[in-house]
Amino acid sequence: MTKILIIDDEKSIRHTLREILEYEKYEIEEAENGKIGLEKLKEKDFDVVLCDVKMPEMDGLEVLENAGQLDHTPQFIMISAHATIDTAVEATKKGAYDFIQKPPDLNRLLLTIKNALDKSNLIQETKVLKKKVSKSLEIIGESKPIQEVKATIEKVAGTDARVLITGDNGSGKELVANAIHKLSTRNKRPLIEVNCAAIPSELIESELFGHEKGSFTSAVKQRIGKFEQADMGTLFLDEIGDMSLSAQAKVLRALQENKITRVGGEKEIKVNVRVLAATNKNLKEEIQAKRFREDLYHRLSVIVIKVPPLNERAEDIPLLVDKFLADIAGAYGSSKKEIEKEALQQLQKGKWTGNIRELRNVVERLVIMSDGTITSMDVKKYADSN
Repeated sequence: MTKILIIDDEKSIRHTLREILEYEKYEIEEAENGKIGLEKLKEKDFDVVLCDVKMPEMDGLEVLENAGQLDHTPQFIMISAHATIDTAVEATKKGAYDFIQKPPDLNRLLLTIKNALDKSNLIQETKVLKKKVSKSLEIIGESKPIQEVKATIEKVAGTDARVLITGDNGSGKELVANAIHKLSTRNKRPLIEVNCAAIPSELIESELFGHEKGSFTSAVKQRIGKFEQADMGTLFLDEIGDMSLSAQAKVLRALQENKITRVGGEKEIKVNVRVLAATNKNLKEEIQAKRFREDLYHRLSVIVIKVPPLNERAEDIPLLVDKFLADIAGAYGSSKKEIEKEALQQLQKGKWTGNIRELRNVVERLVIMSDGTITSMDVKKYADSN
């Protein structure tokens, strides 16, 4: 049942609100002043708080501000007979969901509570989703090579140093980029990813720097590029070895001057972006072949992190398989399948040319095709690439 706390120094107001809200099947508690209300908020979790603004000892805005420091902050609806625009604005800045004048209009009050609950549910769902996403991006492994990668991430994450992440396809380069961003001081701002290999060379500059309306045939409106979207955050340039030389020149300028110009535009736009780059290519060979700019390479490679292929960290395979079994069970809404020790040992002997991505696909195939516990016979039968 939804729990609502009414904080008001007027007994008649508390009594009226309680009658209305209990009729609507809400669970109600009361507090006759701000101090008692704050104590109740510390003791119990409430979904919504109806809080008077003008109260002796501690006013409603103080209660709102103090409640914002708690682990669980309910949606606050401020109520006042002396409402002013300034007070409403201040309450909103401090986190109030809405502001209602006394005596409250019944229909508006009930609708506001419903909308506040919807927002609260949405926030909770978002937290759960973020937790799931964060867990899915976790770097799994205890082998020496992966421990070295984790140690480097911890050292560089708190700086603004550019990082070049190298490694084979499917080895987990994007996980390293996510881990660096998550541990950085920029983690409240977005991590914007660009797959340079997936964007045609004639469109990559528009993708990175944006364009002005009419700058080319299909530019029917202005577009904000990835550099601007990542302002104050992190830009992850995946597969940068596939970027055209002309785009490389513009990226180099952006890194040197912290400014970009949209395609078809003249105005210089300041950006504050930390750039992480990744590639499966040997960029030094690409430089020799005149396909990659040496000056850009040195700008990007302040720190180089080499992600080891799965074949160099076979001892991590049992941990990875266990994670994939749990993830797949969660995705399918089924119980987690068991796997025999011999089956795990067989997987450890495999030649994982597709690295972690290939292992994940094989585990999913085994989950689908095996009847019960995954056996060594299942591995022989269904992990055909090994």
